[in-house]
Amino acid sequence: MNTILRTSLAALVAVTLAVPALAQDVTIKFSHVVAPDTPKGKAAEKFKELAEKYTEGKVKVEVYPNSQLYKDKEELEALQLGAVQMLAPSLAKFGPLGISDFEAFDLPYIFDGYDQLRKVTDGEVGKGMLAKLEDKGIKGLAFWDNGFKIMSANSKLHTPDDFLGLKMRIQSSKVLEAQMNALGAVPQVMAFSEVYQALQTGVVDGTENPPSNMYTQKMHEVQKHATLSNHGYLGYALIVNKKFWDGLPEDVRASLDKAVAEATEYGNGIAKEENDKALQAMKDAGKTEFHELTPEEKTAWVEALTPVREEMADRIGADLIKSIEAATAQ
Repeated sequence: MNTILRTSLAALVAVTLAVPALAQDVTIKFSHVVAPDTPKGKAAEKFKELAEKYTEGKVKVEVYPNSQLYKDKEELEALQLGAVQMLAPSLAKFGPLGISDFEAFDLPYIFDGYDQLRKVTDGEVGKGMLAKLEDKGIKGLAFWDNGFKIMSANSKLHTPDDFLGLKMRIQSSKVLEAQMNALGAVPQVMAFSEVYQALQTGVVDGTENPPSNMYTQKMHEVQKHATLSNHGYLGYALIVNKKFWDGLPEDVRASLDKAVAEATEYGNGIAKEENDKALQAMKDAGKTEFHELTPEEKTAWVEALTPVREEMADRIGADLIKSIEAATAQ
C-alpha cells in the first residue's frame, strides 16, 4: 500500500471508528479475495443477510469479493487502518504480523479430515490462536472452512519425485515454502488474483488449492493434471477491526455475534459439498486429468512431508504442534 494511500486512510480512521458511537446506522465493509460462489463467498453473503436482519437494518454490510478493494498483501493493513471493517483472510496471512501460530494449519497432513480439524478450530487451541490477534488491533470471531487442497500442474504429480524443479505457486507462508522445498519444487509466492494468468502463461507450473477455488478461478482450464492429495487444509479467520467492534452498542454487537455464529455454521456446513461439486464439474469439463493416490503413493507423500512439522517447530512452536496432535489424538 503506497505512502499517500496509507496517510489518507490514517486520516480517516478516527472518523471511521467513531461512527458506531455517533450514529444508529453502521456500515461494515467486508472485503475478500475469492469468488462469490465459493464457500467463503457464500458465507460472507449469509453473514450480510443475517446481520442486516438481526440488527433490523441498523447495520448494513457491503461485501466486496474477488479482490475488488484489496489484494492479499494489502487487506490486513487496510483492516488495521479502518479502511475496511471485516475480512476473512486465509490462515497463512498472519505470519507478517508476527503471529505464526496460524501457520500450523498449513502443515501438511496435520489433519486427517474435518473431524480432526474441528477439534482444533472449535476447541481451546483455536480460541487461544484467535485471542492472540487482539494485540494487533484485530478481533478474531470464527474459523471458516474452505477445504482440503489438491495439487495441480501441467505434468503428472503421482510421487514426490514428480515435483522436482517445478515452479509451484504458494501463499506467503514459510510453512508452505518448506512444504514445496521438501517435494523438490521451487515455491513461488503470488497473490491469488494473479494465479490464473501465471498458470496460463507458464510463469508457474502448478499450484495447490481446494477444488472450489481451482474451479471458480478457472484454473482447471490451464492445468492438465491434478492429484487428489488432500495434503493440507485451507481455511480462514473471520476478523474485524477491534476498535470498531468494541465501539459498537452492546445490542448491535450481540446481534452480530448471532449472525457470525449462524453464518459460520452455514459456511462450514456447505464447504465439503461445494468442493465435491466443484471437483465433479472439473471432471465433467474434461480439461484436467485427476489422479487419486494409491495407498503406496500416499505413504510416500506422507513420508516426504511429515518432516516439515519438525522443521517448522521453532517458528510455529513445538508446544502448539503437540497441542494440535493431542487434540486430534495423533
